[in-house]
Amino acid sequence: MKLLSQLRTSTFQLALLYMVVFATSVFLLLAFIYWRTAGFMAAQTDETIEAEIAGLAEQYRGRGINGLITIIRERVAREPNAKSLYLVTTEDYMKLAGNLTVWPEGSQSQSGWINFTLDERVGWVGQPRLARARIFEVQGGLRLLVGRDIDDLTALKRVIEIAINWGMGITLGLALLGGFMISRSTTRRIEVINNTSRKIMNGHLSQRIPTRGTGDDFDQLAENLNQMLDRIVYLMEGIRHVSDSIAHDLRTPLTRLRNQLETTLMSVDNDEAREQAGRAVAEADQLLATFNALLRIARLETRGNAADMKPVSLALLVSDACELYEAVAEDKHQFFEQSLDDEAMIEGDRDLLFQMVSNLIDNAIKYTPQSGDIRVAVYREEAGTVFEVSDSGIGIPDDEKDNVFQRFYRVGKSRSLPGNGLGLSLVSAVAEIHQGRIELSDRNPGADNPGLTVRVVLPAFQEHSRRLKSAPARPEAEAAGDGDASSVAPRSQI
Repeated sequence: MKLLSQLRTSTFQLALLYMVVFATSVFLLLAFIYWRTAGFMAAQTDETIEAEIAGLAEQYRGRGINGLITIIRERVAREPNAKSLYLVTTEDYMKLAGNLTVWPEGSQSQSGWINFTLDERVGWVGQPRLARARIFEVQGGLRLLVGRDIDDLTALKRVIEIAINWGMGITLGLALLGGFMISRSTTRRIEVINNTSRKIMNGHLSQRIPTRGTGDDFDQLAENLNQMLDRIVYLMEGIRHVSDSIAHDLRTPLTRLRNQLETTLMSVDNDEAREQAGRAVAEADQLLATFNALLRIARLETRGNAADMKPVSLALLVSDACELYEAVAEDKHQFFEQSLDDEAMIEGDRDLLFQMVSNLIDNAIKYTPQSGDIRVAVYREEAGTVFEVSDSGIGIPDDEKDNVFQRFYRVGKSRSLPGNGLGLSLVSAVAEIHQGRIELSDRNPGADNPGLTVRVVLPAFQEHSRRLKSAPARPEAEAAGDGDASSVAPRSQI
């Protein structure tokens, strides 16, 4: 898998492109060398044959046909296994002289050149060999063939072709290896930047990208990114300072104002004045709740993995949160169902997780009508541990599901209900700290009230889960009905 990801990197693809260009250049160079070398040797063979033909033509002009036949017979008798080939025949191909007995078969060019094989069919004794010759017609209807054995030339061409093929193979192999090594070196440095960036995104703002001190492009990039991070941290510290100042300068006066309004509410006797004072107290409470929620979200987003991570029983935590909201659900006559896996363990900050679970359950109760039903579940799957809240409320349109995690964003149907649009923002911040993800879907697609199903998938705490599997069954599991600690059964219904 790691090798496959290495091959998909842009640096390896760039090296692969360079390898193709380089291999093409090498191939063209070797092809040119082969063409020039083979062409030179073929031309040299043809020149040798032409020289012999010129010598025989001179003898023919001086001594006639009988003298030509005599010269050929002398040469054959002197070197019967020579590279030179001769054959003189009558018009009906009867041999008169030469070291071939039968006229060879083969395609003849317009200039009289012919390529053929030396074997027993032409009277050749020994291993078959390749030959090249030129054919003439002599006065009196005689035919003359003068040629050369070119088997050595052909063998040399094959050697050159094999050398070129091996050379191309070695070139491609070395280019591929070099591209892989270059890509690996580059990828390692990029991966260092990626790892550091991930740590910074997870909240470790003190991390910086290491440099090698070489002053190369990667060092310059790392230095620029580090300077950018320093600037971001400086600005974030300024924002945090402003937030602290707001907390000190505004929250306290708002609290005093709220207390004074409450005192006024208790002291007035006029019903209309009491009603107005009560509304003012409620508005002040809403302001304080919004202000506190904003500060909590800001702290979570800058907190990262600095949360107090410990093994947490998600089922027990959700059960406690459900117990907290039982009375609210009863007041609205809502059917509240729980299905909790007692062995579902995660590693996280219990306080933050409880806040996330409470927000989702509170939203489900708030947006579910009278006599509606709410289902809360905790279970395990391959992707991790899942906390799921499903309701039969007004739901969220598909085109707005990606926007509800923004601060102060509220769906059109819910604007008339109390709230400040910060609940899901807080849920998203807690899930991000725990490296989880949130999935929204309709419970009853197509219905007037499609409802909403919220799935929070969190990484499971594997080591603790294995210890639980080997431990005796817990009393709650036995009370669920079958005594099996691994079973998933409803814990309670309201």
